[in-house]
Amino acid sequence: MAKNNSRENLRRAIRAGLIAGLVAVSISAIGMVEAFNERDVITNVLTLGQVLLFSTALVGGYLAVDPKEGAKSGATILYGSIAGLLTAIPLIGLIYATVLFPDIWDKLVNVSPTLIEILTFGQAPNMALGSLILLLVMVVLGILGVLFHLLPEKVKKPILVGAAVTLTVGTFSGVIQLAWIIAIIPRQIVRLFFGQQGIWIWAAVIVFIISAAITAWWQSRGQSSYQEWRTNVPEDKEKRLRRSLVLLAVFIALIIPILGGSYHSEVLDVVLIFTLMGLGLNIVVGFAGLLDLGYVAFFAIGAYVMGLLTTTSDLGIAGLPFWVALPIAVLAATTAGIMLGVPVLRMRGDYLAIVTLGFGEIIRVLALSDLLKPVIGGAQGILNVGKPEIFGLAIVKPEYWYYLILACVILAAFVSWRLRDARLGRQWMAMREDEDVAEATGIRLVSTKLLAFAIGAAFSGLAGAIFASRLSSIFPHSFNLLISINVLCLIIVGGLGSLPGVVLGSFILVGVPLYLSEFTEYRLLIYGVLLIATMLVRPEGLWPSAVRKRELHAEGDEAAHEGSVMHREDIHPLTR
Repeated sequence: MAKNNSRENLRRAIRAGLIAGLVAVSISAIGMVEAFNERDVITNVLTLGQVLLFSTALVGGYLAVDPKEGAKSGATILYGSIAGLLTAIPLIGLIYATVLFPDIWDKLVNVSPTLIEILTFGQAPNMALGSLILLLVMVVLGILGVLFHLLPEKVKKPILVGAAVTLTVGTFSGVIQLAWIIAIIPRQIVRLFFGQQGIWIWAAVIVFIISAAITAWWQSRGQSSYQEWRTNVPEDKEKRLRRSLVLLAVFIALIIPILGGSYHSEVLDVVLIFTLMGLGLNIVVGFAGLLDLGYVAFFAIGAYVMGLLTTTSDLGIAGLPFWVALPIAVLAATTAGIMLGVPVLRMRGDYLAIVTLGFGEIIRVLALSDLLKPVIGGAQGILNVGKPEIFGLAIVKPEYWYYLILACVILAAFVSWRLRDARLGRQWMAMREDEDVAEATGIRLVSTKLLAFAIGAAFSGLAGAIFASRLSSIFPHSFNLLISINVLCLIIVGGLGSLPGVVLGSFILVGVPLYLSEFTEYRLLIYGVLLIATMLVRPEGLWPSAVRKRELHAEGDEAAHEGSVMHREDIHPLTR
């Protein structure tokens, strides 16, 4: 039995090492390591590219042993060494391939001398020494990944949280410095903590210790105290506290442009527009369970209607003020949502996704076509879209747009929250779980589906109208399929059916790439990795709704219970 376990663990270590090596050589060959190496995490000590490269050996070592059996086996260090070794071998092969095959520079354009310098730790002239250093580092990291299994559970989480917070602070050090300087904190004080890029090593140690200590305290005392408080606190007091937290969040949101300035406001404007779209798609997909891949069509309709009604160019048809054209644009998008909903009432799942995808592509092709060019401008789009005015003040600056879009997001979130807890919201959720059962209980699927499409389209049309006015121009290429995919991704990562999850997903999938604009070409690759990781590790999302979390965990607990019962029955057949 022990021999079989050893063989299985050895196969597991080899498999984990090979996968980690394949990932490491892939991200090196496509240029990710070199591109990410331009940004320091810890000033003059650790770059983001090195974090990306080293994490492959750490994860490979962690996966080299079974989480339940790894701590019991005395050969865990050997398995970690194997995983680290197999991670390093493909990288060493890539290093020597540049010598044995000089033409590789023409085939793999991202395999540059700079990449070889990174992989050999600056020892490119002496490749044997550089390869040996790389091998030793990867083996040590693989062993560290395995040894992580030996740590108690109460120690693992503080280390992970501390490392994650430290890496985040170091990666976004430029944004943090800018915010601190705008907040009238002297530059000399800021420089004590941050270098030109990244965070100083002593400051990184302090951030790690504080983050890990807070996490450890929360695990040992804070969480239990909070649960006890929630059990004993009166309901009215808990509601007052919840309202106070909401008001605090709104207050913080209101002062962000004051502290952050135009740069942060510009980024947050885009984040809030996607949040507004996410709140609408969350109703369609998260609440009602209707997979819509053509959601960008309503965004485009709202934008084009706003453009046609307010532009001062030759395409303008009315010259209306922004505030008069806004409800018309929202109504047009809502009407389009109903028109889409009527023919797809009987469709579900993949078939519904394909139809909505086709609808979105039809709108994009029509916007590009010569047929409608005299009306909506074709590929040249619409220019000079009207700007809103409030009491004679034209909304032009990013800070002003921020407050307008934030007001629309708060309104959309309030409507979504009220609908979720109303009868209509419960009908949507019942329909999401099982349409046949929902119809059998008396829910009218026709009107329920149409309301979901209409309200979701209204939010998207509102976002499109604001988008057109903010940019003062509209072009068909702004409304491609990737917009729908991005919005769908952010509600999946944040948590289907969760209103705070939409906001969090928008910041992660839209805000972070804008702050890390030098890595834009790898954005979709990172999206895919993040989606896979979310589905495997946290399928309910990063900030799930209470209902969704209960559903998934109930299924997992039930499966675990059934598995334990079957296991007991297999061991003790006489107890049946």
